[in-house]
Amino acid sequence: MTALTYTVAFEGIEARLVEVQCAVAPGIPAFGIVGLPDKAVSEARERVRAALSAMAIALPSKRITINLSPADLPKIGSHFDLPIAVALLAALDIIPAEDAARTVALGELSLNGNLVPVVGTLPAAMAAASEDKHLLCPKACGAEAAWVGEANVIAARTLADVIRHYNGQAVIAPSKPGEVSQSTTLRDMSEVKGQERAKRAIEIAAAGRHHVLLVGSPGSGKSMLAARISGILPPLTPTEALETSMIHSVSGLLDEGGINRERPFREPHHTASMAAIVGGGRGAKPGEISLAHNGVLFMDEFPEFPRTVLETLRQRIETGEVVVARAKAHIKYPCRFMLVAAANPCKCGYLADPARACARADLRRGLYGAHFRPADGPV
Repeated sequence: MTALTYTVAFEGIEARLVEVQCAVAPGIPAFGIVGLPDKAVSEARERVRAALSAMAIALPSKRITINLSPADLPKIGSHFDLPIAVALLAALDIIPAEDAARTVALGELSLNGNLVPVVGTLPAAMAAASEDKHLLCPKACGAEAAWVGEANVIAARTLADVIRHYNGQAVIAPSKPGEVSQSTTLRDMSEVKGQERAKRAIEIAAAGRHHVLLVGSPGSGKSMLAARISGILPPLTPTEALETSMIHSVSGLLDEGGINRERPFREPHHTASMAAIVGGGRGAKPGEISLAHNGVLFMDEFPEFPRTVLETLRQRIETGEVVVARAKAHIKYPCRFMLVAAANPCKCGYLADPARACARADLRRGLYGAHFRPADGPV
């Protein structure tokens, strides 16, 4: 007995279709998963076995083989649990095989058969819509996936609900898009008293999407002004909102399926690593510059960031995209953002105050240090 269904493997914000094949054949009882799975995918067989056992479904004393095709594409994540279970149920004739073959599924299984939310539902819905297939996902992910209007989204709470849906016993209604998220922490420029020249400069920069460097002593209001730039920028257009939400979806940052129409504001700490700023790490995840796509990237204490990070930003600002290159992955993310940097004029920050300014040697290690050293002349 053989059956198949579909799921996705993520390459950045792109969801590549993966065929999940299940074969149940005579032989020594075993449950194997092949097709370059990672540890989380390999452990899916135990979660699927326990979930089926919780519903009083016993696996046959046969050899069960799950193949994830294409076999040379790395499979990463717990969202392979649900498609593996659907393919197995279809191979056992518990659900119709033809319905399973028209489904793109993703979701994690708990041991009692409940479906656990996973990241990346929005790109998966776009992949399902492009292939004219249904999307099967956990209930908590349905509102997010439904933002892709061309996708028919089936959001179930448990694996038992999935079986009843496919058998026509209790059909699940298609999911509806979640609400547009409204931020309650958006700061207003009208809250800033004084600083007229600085506010005027920021308004001009925001209107033309120019990058800004704010230089001033500690307490002069650099961070306060930067935090309010998002409040004077126009809302995201539908296209921009979808682009930004896809990045946030694969990062697990969307709340309850809501898509935010306000421009993102990211403020990484100066001790953040290269992978955290640019992207990378396990799975080549997006960094802060991609999470700030179509929004504002605020870098406080700008000279304190590693020189390698600042040099890397130069090309990303010019091209508007970043390629995270790893041994097993080359992932491209968009990163068009407005850079707002803040810095002290010197190491101590009080260059304009002779009574409080630091020594000449310390001045060269401040803003006019390693990153901004003048060619000649006194500081």
